Amino acid sequence: MLNPNRVTELSAVLRGRIVQPDDTDYDTTRRVYNAMIDRYPGLIVQCRDVADVMHCVNFAREQTLLLAVRGGGHNGGGLGTCDQGLVIDLCGLKGIRVDAQARTVRVEGGCTWAEVDHATHAFGLAVPCGIISSTGVGGLTLGGGLGHLTRKYGLTVDNLLEADVVLADGSLVTTNAQQHPELYWALRGGGGNFGVVTSFLFRTHPVKMVMAGPTFWPLEKAGEVMRWYRDFIVSAPEDLNGFFAFLTVPPVAPFPEALHGKKVCGVVWCYTGDDADAVFKPIAEFGPPLMHGVQPMPFPMLQGAFDGLYPKGDQWYWRADFVNELSDAAIAEHLKFAAQLPTPQSTMHLYPIDGAAHRVKSSDTAFSYREANWGAVFAGVSSDPAEVPAITAWTKNYWDALHPYSAGGAYVNMMMDDEGDDRVRASYRDNYPRLAAAKKRYDPGNLFRVNQNIKPH
Repeated sequence: MLNPNRVTELSAVLRGRIVQPDDTDYDTTRRVYNAMIDRYPGLIVQCRDVADVMHCVNFAREQTLLLAVRGGGHNGGGLGTCDQGLVIDLCGLKGIRVDAQARTVRVEGGCTWAEVDHATHAFGLAVPCGIISSTGVGGLTLGGGLGHLTRKYGLTVDNLLEADVVLADGSLVTTNAQQHPELYWALRGGGGNFGVVTSFLFRTHPVKMVMAGPTFWPLEKAGEVMRWYRDFIVSAPEDLNGFFAFLTVPPVAPFPEALHGKKVCGVVWCYTGDDADAVFKPIAEFGPPLMHGVQPMPFPMLQGAFDGLYPKGDQWYWRADFVNELSDAAIAEHLKFAAQLPTPQSTMHLYPIDGAAHRVKSSDTAFSYREANWGAVFAGVSSDPAEVPAITAWTKNYWDALHPYSAGGAYVNMMMDDEGDDRVRASYRDNYPRLAAAKKRYDPGNLFRVNQNIKPH
């Protein structure tokens, strides 16, 4: 039970606002991206600066409250909220500063990737990130960061140069390769286990216009397409990224009306190099496709292309795995579940992890699966709560069928909160003992445990 006097004392030292269950905007404030997550925090603190975060961490520790940290609130497993405890909402930490000469960008913990893309694009620069721009910077980064630029420029964590972190004891530290190097190592894939990151310093890259868009093929040709794709993408120029997907064509422009509502397989491409015609010629001719929608566009346009299809407030249930090989037997299982997509928004993606991401050793960052060629995600999605049983069953059954063909662990950003300690350990493999030691050093009481949790040892 929260002590009202202690809450009043906390409020007096904050610049931000405390939202409590009796407040009129409590229900809207507590909601996160995945509507399947319906939790009731005791306090939500909308922090405005680092001092607010420090006060909140101290308060949660001293009052032995369950503590969750929300950046963009986008986590599918609902790890940006909790029942009864305190939610640190970083919504007021929105500063972004681009240093065009140094090719870096300083980003505060409450930012989304859309906001970062807006700032960096003005300078013809970009940070490798995800595929939906409404995603929060903090959550995506700390889990690794797969996206459109992975093959060319690596994971988001490969471009993280420094971070400011509020630790479990309430202190603020700066971590990089020289300062708190074990913390710096752990943050690059270890999730939110080690503290509240109030700002990130990223390396940026010269990316302004890209050749990008989807190529769709009939679902009945999916086996042929997957066999072609598995060989093509790993040998393609690193300037070319393309993630494979099963999907239902949305009934909106720019998709041809004849394809609206049709189940297809496809690849969403992003090319940052020259002579795009030569690169895309064999792609446009293979099949042939139902649609080849590749065109020049600003990078932020590609990053935001899926935002409208996956708005906040949908029901999500997803599972993930890393994949080394896409065997014929695995493809046969994929085809069974592709034919059973339970809703128009449900999907399966295979994100490439080769190229630049392979040139980093598994032990160099907490993100372990450097030899994997893909990160697979199986996502059941619907705007209708009545369809939760169907999307959940499809996702679990799909994952169960494909897991035997996987590399064993999963991308922690795409795991639910009900998968257990063994899955967390499998996702970090040989890096887990080092992560547990870092956890013991920086959070011995496991204050930061609303995450894919690493126990302090």
